[in-house]
Parts: sequence; C-alpha cells; structure tokens
Amino acid sequence: MTDKIVIITGATSGIGYATARFFGEKGSTVVLAARSKDRLLKIEDDFRQKGIKVLTVPTDVRKENDCKNLIDKTVDRFGRIDILINNAGISMRAVFGEMLLEVFDTVMQTNFWGTVYCTKFALPYLLKSKGTVTGVSSLAGFQGLPGRTAYSASKFAMHGFLETLRMEYRSKGLRVFIIAPGFTSTNIRKVALTALGKPQMVSPRVEGKMMTAEQVARKIYFGIKNNRRFVVLTPTGKAVFFLRKFSPRLMDRLTLYFMSREPESPFEG
Repeated sequence: MTDKIVIITGATSGIGYATARFFGEKGSTVVLAARSKDRLLKIEDDFRQKGIKVLTVPTDVRKENDCKNLIDKTVDRFGRIDILINNAGISMRAVFGEMLLEVFDTVMQTNFWGTVYCTKFALPYLLKSKGTVTGVSSLAGFQGLPGRTAYSASKFAMHGFLETLRMEYRSKGLRVFIIAPGFTSTNIRKVALTALGKPQMVSPRVEGKMMTAEQVARKIYFGIKNNRRFVVLTPTGKAVFFLRKFSPRLMDRLTLYFMSREPESPFEG
C-alpha cells in the first residue's frame, strides 16, 4: 500500500479523517476532499508536519463539477489514482411523512450521487491501475432503519450501484469494496438533519459505547489491502446481517424496538 494514491471524500472529520491519517501513516499519498477549505488546510499542514504526503481539494460531492475537479486535480498532480474511498455522508432523523422532501434530496445527493459522481470520473484511472473503489456504507444499507428513510435509501442505492459496478468491470481488474460499520462514534448524528432540514445538534445515542473512527479506518485499510468484497463490522451488525436473511419479520420487529428506545423517538417498539 506504500505510495498508493488514495482519494478520500468527507475527509475532515470522523471516519474520513481517521482513514486519511491511517493510510498516510502507512505510506500512502492521500488526497483529501471536503467542503470546508479552512479545515482542509489545517489538516494538510498537520499531515505535512507528520511527513504524510497530502493534497487537499475543496469538494462538495453533491456537485458534479466539484467531483470532476477533484479527480482532475489528483491526476494532474500524481498521474494516477489507485484507490477511491467514497466516505462523504450525512444522516437524518425524522418520520418520512413529516419530513421536507428537500431533506431527502440532500441526503441522496450527498451519500448516493456523491459516490456516483466521484466514481464516474475516477473510473478510467482506476481501470488503468486495476485499483479499488470503496463505499463506506452502514447497517442501514441492508436493513431499513425507522426514522432514517433517506439515509437507508441512500445506502441501499450505494450498495446496488457498487455491486453492479463490480460485475460490469470484473474482467478488467476493478476491485470494489463495501464496508458497513455499525454505530460509530463520530459527528454524524449531531449534524444529522431534522424533518425541517436543521442539524439536530445532540446525538440520541451514547457515543462512548460505540466503535471508534480509528477502528473503522483500520478495517477499511486492511479490507482494501486484502481485496475484500464486503465487510460488516461489530457483533450487532453481523447479527443484523444474518438474522435479516433467515428471519426478516423478526428483524423488522427488533429494529423497530431498538430504534424506539432512542430519546424522543417518534416510534413505539
């Protein structure tokens, strides 16, 4: 993995930042994409002081031209792309019937279309390098979560897109890796959108009991290195994955009960 050119979206916090740092410390050259130019510059300075080879490109993955610019800037600087990690994401928490459609659109644009745009423009270079496209998904990508309709829809869509891509380009050496962390201690729940599109600011979960972003970053690194196809993290995540296959009705009831226990939940378990 040394000297690989690795693009990571949503790289200024949480899983994205931890993954960028882990890859950089292992000798990869990391290209960091996020909306905040100021935070990107601070991280770039910190990484350079640590001896990490880095390029930062302000990018809003909801915008097709921004994603094209990200790929163009990477290729202009380094001449190739080895790994694309589609990590940028946003969540939401609201009952579908009470939610503005603009919220649904924002989540889909970020989580799904951001993956599509970046992958589309990176694909020719990934084919040349026989590289890896990665999607950072969620348990919500294979089990619908009440109160997270847009989030689940975006992750289900990501799964379908990447799994089909794997088959289409199997003979050309493209590798596709999907990782589904369980609940991870990041900022995603605090900035999750409410029914009216405002950040909820307070996490409904006990963050200290969750998997850390650093643990997820390590799993992403070794998943790509070992050419894995799909990895589900945490014992809960693995239980959900298998129980959904063999007893989907029970899994639905358990999921609703679990989500109904969140503070101020609109559901009854």
